[in-house]
Amino acid sequence: MSRYKIHRSHRTGWLRAAVLGANDGIVSTASLIIGVASAQAMHADILIAGVAGLVAGAMSMAAGEYVSVSSQSDTEQADLELEKDSLKNDFEFELNELANIYEKRGLESDLALQVAKQLMAHDALGAHARDELGLAENARARPIQAALFSAGAFTLGAVLPLLVAWNMPGTQLIPIVAVSSLAFLAILGSLAAHAGGAAMSVGAIRVTFWGALAMGLTATVGRLLGVTV
Repeated sequence: MSRYKIHRSHRTGWLRAAVLGANDGIVSTASLIIGVASAQAMHADILIAGVAGLVAGAMSMAAGEYVSVSSQSDTEQADLELEKDSLKNDFEFELNELANIYEKRGLESDLALQVAKQLMAHDALGAHARDELGLAENARARPIQAALFSAGAFTLGAVLPLLVAWNMPGTQLIPIVAVSSLAFLAILGSLAAHAGGAAMSVGAIRVTFWGALAMGLTATVGRLLGVTV
């Protein structure tokens, strides 16, 4: 057995964005296509609705991620500014504060103070950002990166059911899009669970359940509106 362990916590940022974006792309686009098709729309209209949903969804994901991650970044920056000011005006207090943190983690008082002094001599703000505020450098908020990644993942997910609908006109469109989209979701859920160290079957089941529910509800709405409008 290997002595080396593979830790996965560093994947949580990009993994969350990728899974959320691709899952939304598949579910929303497939549901939109099925809903419009259930209303007896023409094949061209179905494709137009699907493409419009792809563009609108990708932009919505990008805007949503940018705004939310920017808010997180603003909060982080405000906390860092407070730390900078405190380090400038009350260095001794910040030194003792950091030493107390290490002492609570199990170090003896003298050793905790010595560690705090050495770390603050090297990078005082970095030490407080990491150990007092919990802001690791590789986990800092990056709004533009988050927006681009989410929009890209959504687009990749949305393209899959759209391509299926493009090549499947006629009465078979709804069942083929539904089955293929659920298969895409199962694969996505399995890969995401594997990357996160969880059971692949669990990941597949939870995304396909919600995907099937969304498609079923949208098909019902489309069928009802197709009859009444």
